[in-house]
Amino acid sequence: MAEKTIFAGIKPRPKPSRRQRRHLVAVVAFDGVVLGDLATPCEVFGRARDADGNPSYDVRVCGLRRKAESAHVNLTVRWPIALVRRADTIVVPGIDDLDRSIPSALLSELRRAINRGARVASICTGAFVLARTGALDGRVATTHWRAASELARRFPAITVDPDVLYVDHGALLTSAGAAAGLDLCLHLVRRDLGSEIAAHVARAAVMPLERTGGQAQFIVHEPPDVPNATFGPLLIWIDQHLRNDLSLPVIARQAAMSCRTLSRRFREHVGMTPAAWIARARVREAQRLLETTKLSVEEVAEAAGYGSTTVLRDRFAAIVGVSPLAYRRSFSSVRQPLDRLAIAQGRTRLVEAKMNRPRVAVRPRRD
Repeated sequence: MAEKTIFAGIKPRPKPSRRQRRHLVAVVAFDGVVLGDLATPCEVFGRARDADGNPSYDVRVCGLRRKAESAHVNLTVRWPIALVRRADTIVVPGIDDLDRSIPSALLSELRRAINRGARVASICTGAFVLARTGALDGRVATTHWRAASELARRFPAITVDPDVLYVDHGALLTSAGAAAGLDLCLHLVRRDLGSEIAAHVARAAVMPLERTGGQAQFIVHEPPDVPNATFGPLLIWIDQHLRNDLSLPVIARQAAMSCRTLSRRFREHVGMTPAAWIARARVREAQRLLETTKLSVEEVAEAAGYGSTTVLRDRFAAIVGVSPLAYRRSFSSVRQPLDRLAIAQGRTRLVEAKMNRPRVAVRPRRD
């Protein structure tokens, strides 16, 4: 299975000579392109510099036509699509409508580039464009978490991982949505030029070189719609009794069924086992409490029905991808007290900056 890979020991490339061209990055523009996804590789690769301050990449935007329409502006595309035939890296940005038609000429150019060994990466829903070339068949890929299930439905030959920020197969890469495109591009800079230059680019983009957790922490774990009247009342009852014993015999008694019948019919109507439903319901409740209350992690664990904070941390990390405290720091809508541990570790200014607006003290002049 593909994984996020760091290539150690890669030295920055020497200053290009007249005979030595820079690494050519072709960013593909098409009707319906997502502007943020188009801009991300231009910004990240465009900021990379060698030790002498020279650009490390030659970044160009190309397309089938001179004009490309997006949701907000119409773009003038400088370079023709034939540029991908000699590009070292090709980036396919996201598309605004998954049902939008993709020109066959564009897909043909991408297939040709993939076959000759060019490095091709998609950002966000650009995975749907890349998937239409057939290059992702039999591979693991990712996209924006809201579109992950649709990618899996439309392209069953692809194994879709909705929890990661990006997937690296070497010459073929896919990223999750929006900001994950930055993670992907920084990863490529690190592969090409090493961690030091990648760190400089990350600082210039005001981004960490590597973020904690995957996109699982951003997924909204909504309860699926279960219109069947048989299980609707039972699921409501489960949500109202999360802190109680919800073992299979207890649920079966509430549903007036045998354990075997409940397990079979629950999977048929809900699409998962009772235990899996309860695990996600408790995580949803823990997320809600972490976002909207000042309850301690111990209190959240008790209110969500976990036997201990250890169980909460394990189950939460397994589904969400980060710890409860990390999730609270990212998504809490409640102002939290200053973290004493942060003070002890010398990060007081960072924590205060997250909580407070900048304040300027103005002293009266004493002339």
